[in-house]
Amino acid sequence: MNFSGKYQVQTQENFEAFMKAAGLPDDLIQKGKDIKGVSEIVQNGKHFKLTITTGSKVIQNEFTLGEECELETLTGERVKAVVHLEGDNKLVTTFKGIKSVVEFNGDTVISTMTLGDIVFKRISKKI
Repeated sequence: MNFSGKYQVQTQENFEAFMKAAGLPDDLIQKGKDIKGVSEIVQNGKHFKLTITTGSKVIQNEFTLGEECELETLTGERVKAVVHLEGDNKLVTTFKGIKSVVEFNGDTVISTMTLGDIVFKRISKKI
């Protein structure tokens, strides 16, 4: 399966609680909670380039499945992680106690990030 495309956020659950637990300042949480961000994925075999644009903030990450890489987090911190493919439609990684699962179903992407008992869920559609 090729994951390439642009996806825009449609809905999100537990944004504020998750971002607060992840260490994002309150002012940035308030600014970001209603922004319908856009993610662009460019896949070339096992190599991915991901660009996330939320308002004026842009995060760019590149990784190769199964290899250690450095990812920029929502707080701007850089962490080492390994992204794995589960099945043929899920990208999974764990960093700083956060488990991230990105599941592709046709033109819909369901992203869940879990930190302790807080689960942040975001649903995006291909544009």
